[in-house]
Amino acid sequence: MNIAPYIDHTILKPTTLISDIERICNEAKEYGFAAVCVPPLFIKQAKGLTKDSNVKTATVIGFPFGYSAVEAKIAEIILAMVDGVDELDVVINISAIKNNDWQFLANEINNIIPIIKNKNKTIKVIIESGILTNDEIIKCCDIYGAAGVDFMKTSTGYAEKGATLEAVALMRKHLPDSIQIKASGGIKTYNFAKELIDAGATRLGCSSSIAIVTQSAESNGGY
Repeated sequence: MNIAPYIDHTILKPTTLISDIERICNEAKEYGFAAVCVPPLFIKQAKGLTKDSNVKTATVIGFPFGYSAVEAKIAEIILAMVDGVDELDVVINISAIKNNDWQFLANEINNIIPIIKNKNKTIKVIIESGILTNDEIIKCCDIYGAAGVDFMKTSTGYAEKGATLEAVALMRKHLPDSIQIKASGGIKTYNFAKELIDAGATRLGCSSSIAIVTQSAESNGGY
């Protein structure tokens, strides 16, 4: 299979350079990745570098821990949209999950969703599945499924455990069909990437994207 259209080509390290952004944008155009996912500082540059292509520009909100105030996340979202972002990967408040404060989480997403949808942007909520119990993941599916997000995303890549087949399958089982799944965190091989897609993921957040598509080509005898 041609795996490139599933991939968000990602660089989110705090030491990211503009030369890194130029590189991943050029690679995204060359290989036909779905999007580049960049720190908020670089949205304008990424948007400009990919303007003559189908590559979307994505960024992260409340990253990587998710415990910033709802108002702060909203400010980040508005500024990102002013800069031209297409897709927003929003870290939800993990501390609220761990304290069973589901009302807080419902209030958070219900304040965020209208702002993003009003501008016809895409929202992916990051739940950090690697540090959640199955029951917590299912409750997240209930809340964010009801809220009508576009994607539920497994991980930031900063927790000790990233995407797993089990988490993706569990999310797919408990989410409405209309809500997609983005797997991210620790995806370094084509075989694992394909397994995640087979389990229900329709987008993959990867920093090893070139290696993955190269392995894909080798496995399939070309693109």
